[in-house]
Amino acid sequence: MTTQKVDVLLVGGGVMSATLGTLLTHLDPTLKITMVERLDHVAHESTDGWNNAGTGHAGYCELNYTPEDDKGNVTIDRALTINANFEVSLQLWTWLVENGGLPEPSQFINTTPHMSFVWGEANVAFLRQRYEKLSAHPLFAGMEYSENPDVLREWMPLVMNGRDPEQRVAATRVNHGADVDFGSLTRNMVAKLEQNDNFTLMLNTQVEDFMRGKGGWLVVTEDRASGEETSIEAKFVFLGAGGGALPLLQASGIEEADGYGGFPVSGQWLVCKDPAIVKQHHAKVYGKAAIGAPPMSVPHLDTRIINGQPALLFGPYAGFTTKFLKQGSVLDLVKSVSFSNLIPMMSVGVNNMDLTKYLISEVMQSHSDRVETLRGYFPDCKESDWTLAEAGQRVQIIKKDAQGKGKLEFGTELVAAKDGSLAALLGASPGASVAAKAMIEVLERCFPQQMAGGWGEKLKEMVPSYGSDLKTNADLLKQIRSKTLSTLKLGQ
Repeated sequence: MTTQKVDVLLVGGGVMSATLGTLLTHLDPTLKITMVERLDHVAHESTDGWNNAGTGHAGYCELNYTPEDDKGNVTIDRALTINANFEVSLQLWTWLVENGGLPEPSQFINTTPHMSFVWGEANVAFLRQRYEKLSAHPLFAGMEYSENPDVLREWMPLVMNGRDPEQRVAATRVNHGADVDFGSLTRNMVAKLEQNDNFTLMLNTQVEDFMRGKGGWLVVTEDRASGEETSIEAKFVFLGAGGGALPLLQASGIEEADGYGGFPVSGQWLVCKDPAIVKQHHAKVYGKAAIGAPPMSVPHLDTRIINGQPALLFGPYAGFTTKFLKQGSVLDLVKSVSFSNLIPMMSVGVNNMDLTKYLISEVMQSHSDRVETLRGYFPDCKESDWTLAEAGQRVQIIKKDAQGKGKLEFGTELVAAKDGSLAALLGASPGASVAAKAMIEVLERCFPQQMAGGWGEKLKEMVPSYGSDLKTNADLLKQIRSKTLSTLKLGQ
């Protein structure tokens, strides 16, 4: 068995690992970094363009980020946080474009207005209150609102044409919203990393075992084609393997992993590639989720540009699977159950029967049923124009609550060892969109001395808002947003 020594081992070839590797390479070019990916190319699981919404989740259109409390008041705190976090990603991508780390922006990001659309008296009242609260904040100052069908027909003709003229409707619009091809973004970042002599990419390689070593971790990997094993001595390990991060975190044995479990959810899209239809819609139009639906199942009719090819997607339609990865094993869920997470996982199952019923109903749908749901957003659609495509796998976090039972977390969460030698990113939405912010958190929690010793200042060059809060600093926000939107050609 061959052995190699590295400073950083990145497990998983998705947007999280690519972002962390990019940050570390610029902060300290002498670091020896190895990335291992179990498939034969990077960005092929959750990061792939067909496996995520590509929205550039900024809270502009996602109604699940602004829930109503028990009194019917719309709460906007989560939307503000997610928006500020997405601005961090935009800043990093801007710096990389300006410094040759990423190609011309249209290769990975394109202007696509973000819209929220609802119908019915109660939903219109909800959206109006949401708009009033969000638009009063500088982060959402450019948001528009209308209940006028003629205005909405200009914004999104496919959504309005053929609709009952007596139906109460409302929508909001943010023109500088983005469609992000995270697959292309990641492949470009990894290609740039490969130009560095201190970076090694090991494809078709999976982690078989790892254990504590002297000053870090001893990780055993296997080439899936040849069966050859490699031993990697790593000072720091990052588990950025999407749904595959949870079993690896559990295998690490760190106490911080205690009690974590996962609830896998699959997804499907309806896809239309007919140019005559695709060219009539240029927006991401999000509606309200069905009762019991997980956040990733918020219905939306999307303009997508994946690998340079335009298409319309509607969905996602959720389903249940026991796999943690699209190309995973049906035994993933069973193998993830342990003594420490058995009670949390069982209690989540008992307390989320509405979610279970929803997933069963989704799985039982026919093509006609799915198209009927689409007609809520595209009244004149024809079944024959749409085909079904598999979306990615997501693993929602299950963790212990204060009573030792379990709760289902709909978000993205970083779990790090106390000594900073290992970190894992778990969860789903907003996921890829906040990769830069999430990986900066990894730096802060796992490399505190380096951050205090000069990395922090360098990071501020790459992300000018670092150390400041864009939710409270309107002047800085205006300055930064002007540059990012201009450089990335958004809103143009």
